[in-house]
Amino acid sequence: MIKDDLNRADVYFNISPKIKAAFEWLRTNDIKNLPDGRYEISDKMYANIQSYFTKENALYEAHRNYIDIQYMINGEEVAGVTDYANCTTLEEYDKNKDIEFLKCNSDEEFYKIKENEFFIFFPHDAHKPSLKVFNISPVKKVVVKVDI
Repeated sequence: MIKDDLNRADVYFNISPKIKAAFEWLRTNDIKNLPDGRYEISDKMYANIQSYFTKENALYEAHRNYIDIQYMINGEEVAGVTDYANCTTLEEYDKNKDIEFLKCNSDEEFYKIKENEFFIFFPHDAHKPSLKVFNISPVKKVVVKVDI
């Protein structure tokens, strides 16, 4: 897992050309004014813009075929993060949606993300995003799905 500010995203460009393309898409589009929905970036890479209210709790999730870049457009939230090995399956892996829901058994950590910050979650990073900081509040976030 990586947490940082979009202004420093170029530090991560060398991870892969796809990661670089994802950050360039975030930087060159007026995402604050784009409506919620799915946006195709390239073959097997897309962004989901979502507006919602943070939650009291959520399930852990993990992905096998995509890296998540979760960028906070407006608001703030907390995400729980742990290694996939610290979890057990609650809902079997859905190949079509590339998602498995999990229960964390140990060693979870929590990180706050605010406007202009992002997380990068790799397949070994079980994560439960969308948690409230203090109170349930509205947020707008984009999740860029980068195929691996």
